[in-house]
Amino acid sequence: MWAAEQTPKRIPSGDRAARKRKAILEAATQAFLREGYQVGMDTIAAEAGVAKVTVYNHFGSKEALFTAIVGEILDRALAESTRLIEERLGSSTDVRADLVAICEAWVAGHATPEVLTLHNVVMGSMSRLPDLGRTWRELGPDRFHVIVRTALAELVGRGELEIDDVQLAAIQLSGLVLMPHISYGSSGAVPDADLTQRLITGGVDMFLARYRPSADGTATPDTPVPPVS
Repeated sequence: MWAAEQTPKRIPSGDRAARKRKAILEAATQAFLREGYQVGMDTIAAEAGVAKVTVYNHFGSKEALFTAIVGEILDRALAESTRLIEERLGSSTDVRADLVAICEAWVAGHATPEVLTLHNVVMGSMSRLPDLGRTWRELGPDRFHVIVRTALAELVGRGELEIDDVQLAAIQLSGLVLMPHISYGSSGAVPDADLTQRLITGGVDMFLARYRPSADGTATPDTPVPPVS
């Protein structure tokens, strides 16, 4: 685990403290996105217009501050897709349309400069600070996949899908529709609107081709892969 620099005895409260906390989070977000995790707490404090000790009083450590920022950014990135899953997918009467809408919101939330830059900060620092990767995974993919798995299990229970391993299926859906945007977007090559839509609808169709029951009530079989000559 990362070494905590200080541990606050009591987090400051009240309107004035809330304003300072907001200023710290805003300044720290810009500093981390601009300079990476190596940015100094002195820089963050100066840009927030507070004393360095105030930053520690609110967050205790650089780790806790960064975790709070990752949590806030991923909360925003996942908010709409999470809402759609919880409200529509498990009881869906048009699984394809609802999956497409959810995946559109999922991609739109992540394919932003803020999220893509933060992803690069995390990936670029993992060789020295592997817990950064754990933080990203726990607050992003792991948390969201639990919600996806719950909805997929409900669809399986209703006979809309045939899935033996919902954990695997959730990861596969993410790989089909989200990961191309993360991979390309993190290198500055964000897919245009037409390609984005094709990736989403094509990914959903591939997912459903694998997991939607066939006319006789059995899961669609895997398509055999021809041997390489």
